[in-house]
Amino acid sequence: MPEILSVDPRSPASKAGIKAGDWLLDIDGHKINDVLDYNFRITEPRLSVRCHRGADILTFDIRKERYADLGLNFSNYLMDKQRRCQNKCIFCFIDQNPRCMRESVYFKDDDSRMSFLSGSYVTLTNMSDEDLDRIIEMKLSPVNVSVHTTDPELRVRMMGNPRAAKINEQLKKLADGGVKLHCQIVLCRDINDGEALLKTMTDLAALYPACDMVGVVPCGLTKHREGLPYIRPFDPESSAQVIAQVSEFSDRMMREHGERVFFAGDEAYIKASLPLPPADYYEGFRMIEDGIGLMASMAQEIDEYLACLSDEEKMRERDISAATGEAAFEYIKEQIDKITAVCPGVKCRVYRIKNEFFGGEVTVAGLLTGADAAAQLKGRPLGDELILPAVSLRYERDRFLDDMTADELANALGTKLLFAENSGESFVRAVINGEADTAAIPGSNPEDAADKYINEENR
Repeated sequence: MPEILSVDPRSPASKAGIKAGDWLLDIDGHKINDVLDYNFRITEPRLSVRCHRGADILTFDIRKERYADLGLNFSNYLMDKQRRCQNKCIFCFIDQNPRCMRESVYFKDDDSRMSFLSGSYVTLTNMSDEDLDRIIEMKLSPVNVSVHTTDPELRVRMMGNPRAAKINEQLKKLADGGVKLHCQIVLCRDINDGEALLKTMTDLAALYPACDMVGVVPCGLTKHREGLPYIRPFDPESSAQVIAQVSEFSDRMMREHGERVFFAGDEAYIKASLPLPPADYYEGFRMIEDGIGLMASMAQEIDEYLACLSDEEKMRERDISAATGEAAFEYIKEQIDKITAVCPGVKCRVYRIKNEFFGGEVTVAGLLTGADAAAQLKGRPLGDELILPAVSLRYERDRFLDDMTADELANALGTKLLFAENSGESFVRAVINGEADTAAIPGSNPEDAADKYINEENR
C-alpha cells in the first residue's frame, strides 16, 4: 500500500480532500500496488479513491479531465520496493565486480516495471502468471526480455533458477496477449552458441511479429570470476562464426518478413576484425539503446554533420586528444581522421586505454575507470583538452565506476576534460568546437543513484 508523500495544490486529489500521510488503498475497487497500477487506473474522468488515514478508511469521489493526473506524490518512484534478481547466472557481470566499489553497483535489478519505465531487460523468472496477466490487461508493451536460450534445461543451468524453465510458455502468453517482445541473447561460448543459438533464434522467430527485435551479444568476462564457472572467451574465429550464423538467420527473416529482427552486437564485429554493416542494415537503428548499430549510427551522423560545417568551423585550430577503450580505439581513430581531413587545423591524438580495473575481456568504453585513464595518460601529450566517452561516467555524469570524479582526473592529468555522448554531432562538436553535451550534476550521492551502464552490461 503506497504512502502519499504530498498532494499538489489545487489538484483533483487536493480538492477532494486527500492529504499527505494518507495511504492509497484502491481506485474504483482495484488495489494499487505500484506505479503501473496507479497510472492505469487514474485515466477515467470519474474515480472513487479509497485511502487509509490513521485507523479510518475514507472514500473520495473525484472528477477530472480524462487522463489528467490526480496530483498525488509518493515516497518513491515505483510506489514499491524495486525487485532484486533471484537468478545466479554463470555470466552475471555484477558477480564479476571487484569488492571495492560503491554499494549501488552491486544491486541486481530484475524488475519488470523498469522494463517499461527505463527500457531495462528482465528475465521473467520472478514473474507470476498474475503478473503476466496484468501486463496483457494494461497493454504494457514492449517487454524487454533477457532470453539467452529457449532450451528449458540449459536456461536453468545458465541462470541457476528452476523458474527459468518457463520461458517459452511465458513468451507465448505475452505474444498471444498482443504484447511486443524485444529480446536479448547473451552468448557464452560453448554453452548457448552453435546449435543452442540456432534453436533459440528459431523459437523466437516463431513468435514474429510479436517478437520483432533480438540482439545477440557476447557475455562480458572480467578477471574477478573467483568461484564462478569457467567460460571460454570468444576469439576472432568464434566471433566470426556467430556473426555468420546470426546474419544468415537475419537474411532469412528479411526474405520472409521484410525485416531482419536478429542483429549481432558491435562487439562481435570488432573482435572478429570484420567491417560493420552499413547504416541501412540496422533498419533505423532500432536496437541502438542496446549498443547494436551504435558505431554505424555515429559514423553516419559524423558524415552528415561534417557535410554541414561552416567555413569558419573548417578553419578552426585545435590541439587536443581523445581516449577510449580498446574495442572502440580503431573506430574512434578512423572518425578523427575523417574530421581532421575536413578541418586540417585540428590536431587530435587518439589514445587507447586498457581496462586494468576489470581486466579479463573487458574492452568497452562504458566500463573505463578514472584510475586507468590517469595511470595510462599521465605524462603523455594531451593538448588543451582531453575528450572521453560520456558513458564511462555513471548515470549522474559526475563519477567513474571506481568513484574517481571527473574533476579528480582532470587535476591528475593537468588538462580540461570534455565528455562526448554517443552521437556523431556531440563528438564532432567536442573535437572542433570544444563543446560538450555532458555536465556533472552537483550534489549527487554516489551511494543512492543507479549505475546504469554496469547494470545494463549485466542484463
